[in-house]
Amino acid sequence: MPDYHDDLRLAHVLADAADAQTMGRFKALDLKVDTKPDMTPVSEADKAAEELIRTSLRRARPRDAVLGEEYGSEGSGPRRWVIDPIDGTKNYVRGVPVWATLIALMAPGESGHQPVVGLVSAPALGRRWWAAQGSGAYTGRSLSSATRMRVSQVSKISDASFAYSSLTGWEEQGRLNGFLDLTRDCWRTRGYGDFWPYMMVAEGSVDMCAEPELSLWDMAANAVIVREAGGEFTGLDGVRGPGGGNAAASNGLLHSELLGYLNPR
Repeated sequence: MPDYHDDLRLAHVLADAADAQTMGRFKALDLKVDTKPDMTPVSEADKAAEELIRTSLRRARPRDAVLGEEYGSEGSGPRRWVIDPIDGTKNYVRGVPVWATLIALMAPGESGHQPVVGLVSAPALGRRWWAAQGSGAYTGRSLSSATRMRVSQVSKISDASFAYSSLTGWEEQGRLNGFLDLTRDCWRTRGYGDFWPYMMVAEGSVDMCAEPELSLWDMAANAVIVREAGGEFTGLDGVRGPGGGNAAASNGLLHSELLGYLNPR
């Protein structure tokens, strides 16, 4: 199995630089915010953080391709870095501290390109999570100050905690009834949103989470972290990986039941 330690170390360097950039503009009174064609917000901090990461990758990994939320695809190498400079921009622009920079590396494998390195850095929360294929998942301030993460062992829906972002999207896809059934049958539900539910699944503090509509940059880093923590990450169709346009993550023990609720019956 390839060793991705150097790539993981680079991801930490990129995240350190992005954290300094994003925290420097967090809660700034003169923060410039625009609306993208899909009617979602983008701030000057989103663009600056992605530009910073791309510039560093051009120097450190010139043969690798890059895909980012704000500036699209660049390069054609077999390995591809996937970046969400600020996951949770709506929180960021309102001063809510739940947002993060997501950095992933995808590489070709037996089942197509899959994430092999993932890092999620939430500086306003003082938290960071990361994983590399075959090396486990960790949380801490740095590589040298880290705690290994493992998913929970909850095996019954009635004992499980379920997290989601919002109700938006479930009804449009004909999945709302199953979603509501799940919220009634499980022990606890919370709408934490964005990257955070996936990190809590990896830590074992939440047992399952799902979202009906996502992009690759929303999921790539989360997917490898959840998987390396012993959990399962698929699309709502059950296909492993972050390429399905939506996501379901769990401790693995609950995954089949989770998918059963969220697919039209």
